[in-house]
Amino acid sequence: MSDVNGTEAVQRAVDALAAGGMVVVVDDADREDEGDLVVAADSVTEEQIAFMVRHTTGILCAPMPGSRVDELRLPQMVSTGANTDNHGTAFTVSVDHVDTGTGVSAADRRLTAAALARSDLRPEQLRRPGHVFPLRARDGGVLARCGHTEAAVDLLSLAGREPVGVISEIVAADGSMARGASLRRFAVEHRLPVLSIADLVRFRQTTESSVAHLATAAMPTAFGEFRAMAYRSTLDDSEHLAMVLGDVASAGRSEQGALVRVHSECLTGDILGSLRCDCGSQLEQALRAIADEGCGVLVYLRGHEGRGIGLAHKIRAYALQEDGLDTVEGNTAQGLPVDSRHYGLGAQILADLGVHRLRLITNNPAKCAGLDGDGLQVVSRVSLPTAAHPQNMRYLRTKQTRMGHHLDIAR
Repeated sequence: MSDVNGTEAVQRAVDALAAGGMVVVVDDADREDEGDLVVAADSVTEEQIAFMVRHTTGILCAPMPGSRVDELRLPQMVSTGANTDNHGTAFTVSVDHVDTGTGVSAADRRLTAAALARSDLRPEQLRRPGHVFPLRARDGGVLARCGHTEAAVDLLSLAGREPVGVISEIVAADGSMARGASLRRFAVEHRLPVLSIADLVRFRQTTESSVAHLATAAMPTAFGEFRAMAYRSTLDDSEHLAMVLGDVASAGRSEQGALVRVHSECLTGDILGSLRCDCGSQLEQALRAIADEGCGVLVYLRGHEGRGIGLAHKIRAYALQEDGLDTVEGNTAQGLPVDSRHYGLGAQILADLGVHRLRLITNNPAKCAGLDGDGLQVVSRVSLPTAAHPQNMRYLRTKQTRMGHHLDIAR
């Protein structure tokens, strides 16, 4: 999207925000493929709010750290477990400042946004519902979630401003979402800096880390001897594992890229041999493929049970499937997202290992997009043979037809 390199794009955006200007932040083409106008809430003007209303959806959101949301006692619009937004966007109840009139004018929304950035604002000074939508940013920013919410808070922190922003999604003249070349033309026309969330992820990855390497030991397996490397997230203290074989740093710099599997924890499939899914088979096949190549890494991410809903909810989803629902409906029937996994920690672990270019072992195109968005370059996707049998055929067909997985089974 930007004609400058990633670091320069981030610096231009930071400088603009520090000076009270607006920037355009775009995400990955395989995620929302949309651009948001972003401005600091502590400096936003009535004219900037009016500009945003004219050129965006008109829904003005105020991303802020979770600690600020808690200080203002802003409950989530829907509970975390019931959030079925495609990307888990954490809306709180909408608000207006008590000193506003209708709350919807540019002047009123500026007043509300500016108030949200003031440390002396008290919860009772906000009316609910209102016309500004606070968003709770995930701890760890774009290294934990590649969203516009986290990007805005990260950029404002880098700019030395209060970490509360005003953002809204840019639309084309016909009311459709602005994408690609349309966003570029908009930014050029209005002389606004542009950066991608991937630029910001790469910038943060080169200047900081959200994972800590704890220990390494030899790990003999049925597929050969790997190095088991334990990591801890500095964001939530969760522990993760990398199974490393060979010189992955050199492979990760090569044109071909290192062979990599980022595997989501599945107790029932990986450990207990459940036939409801193909997770255990994928884990074994990936380790075997890495062993056959003599070089590669498998990153085992904890906390991804049931595509991020947890073990108990996954078992409840199984019970709902016995009543006729599929794996997608089993999640949504509980008010849970279809897939709430994020791969930022996996990307951080790979970066710590020196892997930046990779051939990703997966049948899930969303995983390729997720890791690309986390600052890595997925050179190619390596398919896994599908371990299909009567007990998991319906599950596999749902992944194929409803979730876009590339599986070698007949439709």
